[in-house]
Amino acid sequence: MSRLNPRQQEAVNYVGGPLLVLAGAGSGKTSVITRKIAHLIQQCGIRAQYIVAMTFTNKAAREMKERVGTLLRPGEARGLTVCTFHNLGLNIIRKEHARLGYKPGFSIFDESDIKSLLTDIMQKEYSGDDGADEIKHMIGAWKNDLVLPEQALAEARNPREQTAAIVYAHYQRTLRAFNAVDFDDLILLPVKLFQEQPDVLERWQNRVRYLLVDEYQDTNASQYLLVKLLIGLRHQFTVVGDDDQSIYAWRGARPENLMLLKDDYPSLKVVMLEQNYRSTSRILRCANVLIANNPHAFEKQLWSEMGHGDEIRVIRCKNEEAEAERVAMEILTLHLRTDRPYKDFAILYRGNYQAKLIELKLQHYQVPYRLSGGTSFFARQEVKDVMSYLRLLVNPDDDNAFLRVINVPRREIGSATLEKLGNYATEREVSMYGACDELGLAQHLDARFVDRLQRFKRWMDNVRQQVALSEPIQALRSMVTDIDYENWIRQNSSSDKAADYRISNVWFLIDALKNTLEKDEDGDMTIEDAIGKLVLRDMLERQQEEEEGADGVQMMTLHASKGLEFPYVFILGMEEEILPHRSSIEADTIEEERRLAYVGITRARQTLAFTFAAKRKQYGEVIDCLPSRFLDELPPDDLTWEGQEDAPVEVKAARGNHALADIRAMLKR
Repeated sequence: MSRLNPRQQEAVNYVGGPLLVLAGAGSGKTSVITRKIAHLIQQCGIRAQYIVAMTFTNKAAREMKERVGTLLRPGEARGLTVCTFHNLGLNIIRKEHARLGYKPGFSIFDESDIKSLLTDIMQKEYSGDDGADEIKHMIGAWKNDLVLPEQALAEARNPREQTAAIVYAHYQRTLRAFNAVDFDDLILLPVKLFQEQPDVLERWQNRVRYLLVDEYQDTNASQYLLVKLLIGLRHQFTVVGDDDQSIYAWRGARPENLMLLKDDYPSLKVVMLEQNYRSTSRILRCANVLIANNPHAFEKQLWSEMGHGDEIRVIRCKNEEAEAERVAMEILTLHLRTDRPYKDFAILYRGNYQAKLIELKLQHYQVPYRLSGGTSFFARQEVKDVMSYLRLLVNPDDDNAFLRVINVPRREIGSATLEKLGNYATEREVSMYGACDELGLAQHLDARFVDRLQRFKRWMDNVRQQVALSEPIQALRSMVTDIDYENWIRQNSSSDKAADYRISNVWFLIDALKNTLEKDEDGDMTIEDAIGKLVLRDMLERQQEEEEGADGVQMMTLHASKGLEFPYVFILGMEEEILPHRSSIEADTIEEERRLAYVGITRARQTLAFTFAAKRKQYGEVIDCLPSRFLDELPPDDLTWEGQEDAPVEVKAARGNHALADIRAMLKR
């Protein structure tokens, strides 16, 4: 999209005060943000180093930065910050760690680290880890709402909340002792720091002269406050959002943050982007009519010049098996008939569990596919092992990392030894790593175990010295070779091929570190910072980057599809209790489910089909299914219903045979 439309141009040019850009699906909001950054630098004389643009994923930040780069002259973008909320939080904590009471090189705990620490605390202190997942969720919600442990305990309304608040306090103490923070702390800590230390806030406000925020409807309470604090009295900001695409309430997102802007900034200007550059008029009419059933503070109507478009199909299938068969066959037929690449087709669903059957059908017809939300690169065992070695190198107080690597590869140090070491370390108020060479340890452990622990610590100290004194990446490569990790992988892999793949992941990780160090514009990044950035990238990016660009049908949840677009879209399981989800029907939060359906519909560029099953197997019994209420809310003139008539068996069989004959004929061409 080379030229901006009048509304987009208005959003780019306006710098007189606070601005909200309400950007409908496919309305070119990234163009507006990137052009606005260029406008601020080239026309308004604001240097790039004073501009900060924030979004929610690394992928979006990377894309934005690349697009800005194409609009600016060489050197103009120097110092520009385009990053995620959490990356900005990490940078603030890195620069202000002393003010926050942390040592440099702090660790960032990921989901599995948090889970194992909470389980550990609950088993040791509260006789069992029942409900560890629920408590983890409650702690995350408290942090998002800026509630510290003391407040959580004071406001606990029942024994369950009381226990969770006590575990929260213990968990925070342990994190501090490990010199570690978790993902939610990356926003919570900077906000608390800014609230309590005005001189630090002023320093950062001077650093951020103009702020741009994308996907504003996805901000939670703490992110809203972080933005508000950084803006200060200057009020120079542009936020871009769409209340109709707010689908992350379960993650603490508050679409009402868009409404709050009107109260907090009375001079707020609102620009609506309603022209859609993605979908046909029929698809947009369906989306508009559906979402009109939700209450709105801002009314908008998407429209497009992409033509009227195909009818939207609603396909009733006998059961979930028939649903998967129908979708797989349609994609194969369309691919063979039109020569469309498989990556033009997307299959969207409410929950990951719906993917299994369709996967099997696609495999059966030898249709390639890519499953989003599979195992992330950083969740692989070998990557977690090496990352734990790296974490222990930069932060010897990281007991979590120590426990993961002490027996990888095996060093004959059993769990009983580690428990005694842990108790001794707690008594002495030192880390487990630090306790390894304390003289007093010999009174608690057999001499041969003390010797093994000390040997390990001496070796790690030596690696740390090599990293500090020589070429860090070379020292890390030597570390992996020293422990004979390749051999350890070969012994613990199902085949040579699997072992080769896992070994390549290890070297890919070391190369990623090298790239992170080399890409540092300021030149002040240490190996500790680079490892911290990688840990953070892992948490924000759970997609397998190595598969980018491969041809294959795209399979993903409706949540994961946000921000993407495809020529052909199939939305599976349009049934009551699936979409809308049963829990939302019970909790009366249908509005969010309607927004989720809206997101799914607006992914489609040309062709859209919904499928639902008349019967479905659930917990071993076959149940009757009701079509989703959202189908009733769509304009009937735009829909074609298929599979409603109960055709005789012979007719259906003939139809099926005809479709197969069609495919065979195409294959022979």
